[in-house]
Amino acid sequence: MGLPSSTPPELLTKLTGMVVSTSGRSHAVTEVYTGEKVVDLPQSDPADVQTAYATARAAQAVWASWPLKRRLAVMRRFHELLLERGLTVVDLMQIETGKARRMAFEETCDVLMVTSHYLKAAPRILKERKHGGVVPLVSTSTEVRVPKGVVGLISPWNFPFATSLSDAMPALIAGNGIVLKPDNKSTLNVAYGVSLLYEAGLPAGLVQLVCGQGPDIGSAIVENADYVMFTGSTATGRTIGAQAGQNLIGCTLELGGKNPLIILDDADLAEAIAGTVTATFLNTGQACMHIERIYVCDERREEFTRRFVEAVRAIQVGGTYDFAPDMGSLVSVPQRERVQSHVEDALAKGATLLTGGKPRPDLGPAFFEPTVLTDVTEDMVLARTETFGPVVSIYGYTTVEQAVALANDTEYGLNASVWGGDRKAAESVGRRIKAGNINVNDGLAVSYASKKSTSGGFKASGVGSRHGDAGMLKYTDAQNVAVLKKQVLTNPPDTDWAKQVAKTVKGLRFMRKLGIR
Repeated sequence: MGLPSSTPPELLTKLTGMVVSTSGRSHAVTEVYTGEKVVDLPQSDPADVQTAYATARAAQAVWASWPLKRRLAVMRRFHELLLERGLTVVDLMQIETGKARRMAFEETCDVLMVTSHYLKAAPRILKERKHGGVVPLVSTSTEVRVPKGVVGLISPWNFPFATSLSDAMPALIAGNGIVLKPDNKSTLNVAYGVSLLYEAGLPAGLVQLVCGQGPDIGSAIVENADYVMFTGSTATGRTIGAQAGQNLIGCTLELGGKNPLIILDDADLAEAIAGTVTATFLNTGQACMHIERIYVCDERREEFTRRFVEAVRAIQVGGTYDFAPDMGSLVSVPQRERVQSHVEDALAKGATLLTGGKPRPDLGPAFFEPTVLTDVTEDMVLARTETFGPVVSIYGYTTVEQAVALANDTEYGLNASVWGGDRKAAESVGRRIKAGNINVNDGLAVSYASKKSTSGGFKASGVGSRHGDAGMLKYTDAQNVAVLKKQVLTNPPDTDWAKQVAKTVKGLRFMRKLGIR
């Protein structure tokens, strides 16, 4: 097939050279479409992680001393560079992850949108806020936002560019440094994004790249961090959360999901089917927020299922460096084997296959067909376990109450979707689902792309959130700078405390009436 012309060997060498590594070990990066080796990626060890933190801390002291206006100027230049060279990021993402070009391009847009949002919002979010002090007129209290220091950022392979650069952006603007560990399967595109940050004017050493397996360097990343941002599995999230708690540092954990979609009896089926296909099979089903469970009212289930299966069969699957395919490859052969095992387990236990269900070795080693199942029961692995692939199950329901109960019958609570003609009624149903993101007449994009609002998970889907004001404030500590203009808080030695108590009570009552306290 051959690599895109925008990824010459010298670029790949430059990108792998950005990894902090003295171990002498490497990981072979392969082109997902063919399985052919592309480059050797250096691997870091715990000592390299410590070196990375020391370098980032030295640079962070300089970066944090810059006025916010100067830091924002760097990010404006980065935004423009990414607009100009985004397709190189797309090429690298396709090489490493096998995703369709359409999806890879949309991922670069996420970083552009987040950057644009915080360029505008940061001055307001980080602005010092002066409050009235303990004694009116003679005291003040000022809330100052101070950067945490160096953030440990661990990003996954499914949306590597977005979860690395979009999560890094508010941390950097707030004045932090970053030690970033992308997944071995998706480091090159992330490294290219970091190179654009440096080209835009980031101080040398502020963002450090380390690579390696989680068991090898994950603990060292958390151990040395002032805050941790992690996107990945719930099991790993529990481990990171426990270590962060032991170290008394904060963390944000965006974890797994088994996301439901409900079709109400008045839904526009044409719109619902098109939206559900996208929400289910985007990124080959490898998205924390993608739909894995569809609940359709009994009276419309047959029609919905027939039309939905027709739409799924029309999905164009392929591995090319153009915008023709709707859906690309799974990220690796082990991931394809995991997805296949879930489907085979369900079929062996009585599930009905409506379409798909097989690998596509004619397209590449990790391709798997878009798959729709029904008659899925609780004893099947994919009934409750996140499959993370192009597989969805259709269920019926009799009442809305039953649909909501089924949607909530999971340990996860990341995303949910409700489709209905009466938007207020559909929204009312959505608000009853215990998930951090609720989409009405959309699958997932309308909530996730709303950068002014926070996005996070309930239950086992995570802790904390990204986006919105909270997505930046989490990377800061609040410092209270209180000033007393005149000494009025010290009582003289001969104070009559009976009179002082009465005077204080009277004063507190008066301040309450004035709304001062």
